[in-house]
Amino acid sequence: MERKNREPFASLALYHLLKWSVVSPALHTYFRVKIHGAEKVPQSGGLIAVSNHASYFDPPILSNCVGRPVAFMAKEELFKIPVFKQGIKLYGAYPVKRSTGDRAAIRAAMTAIESGWIAAVFLQGTRSDDGRITAPKLGAAWIAAQAQVPLLPVSLWGTEKILSHDFPLPKPIPLTVRIGDAIAPSNSTSKEDLQTVTNRCATIINSLHDLGR
Repeated sequence: MERKNREPFASLALYHLLKWSVVSPALHTYFRVKIHGAEKVPQSGGLIAVSNHASYFDPPILSNCVGRPVAFMAKEELFKIPVFKQGIKLYGAYPVKRSTGDRAAIRAAMTAIESGWIAAVFLQGTRSDDGRITAPKLGAAWIAAQAQVPLLPVSLWGTEKILSHDFPLPKPIPLTVRIGDAIAPSNSTSKEDLQTVTNRCATIINSLHDLGR
């Protein structure tokens, strides 16, 4: 299949400008991020990054640490906020309506993959208080099976502590990102096969997360 750029060249250039001028310096100086396993990220081809989710900061953190442009799903309401809308769109987000969330998200993720971007999916769908995955959803495994692309497990450690009610600004919490080996997609979309792949992703991510700092 011939791949096309997901965004015009100018948008992709601005994506990298934002990444290297704002996100990367903040991660490495303010949050003192440690990245383990960056060499495991395929530098070409379709890919779905699956991760735990504990903070609003997770999308730019994950995107920065895998070394390739990443497309994220974001609730439609966020695209109605001036300036913020431009920022998240520039950084790879695409709107998803809550009423048709799953189908819209899957279509958008497939488009991103076909365009050469990494599609990122938070395996549990919503944020957890401790960063662990307890109820993984099958969506990422289904997309991977449909597109026949591997899944890349990623653990984000420490992000749940960035924001708190007793501190008005993001806290300079030391962060750790661990990237596991890519997992082959299922050859079928049966619920049993998708559940097997999903459980494997969750187990690996939780195991990486348990390693801590």
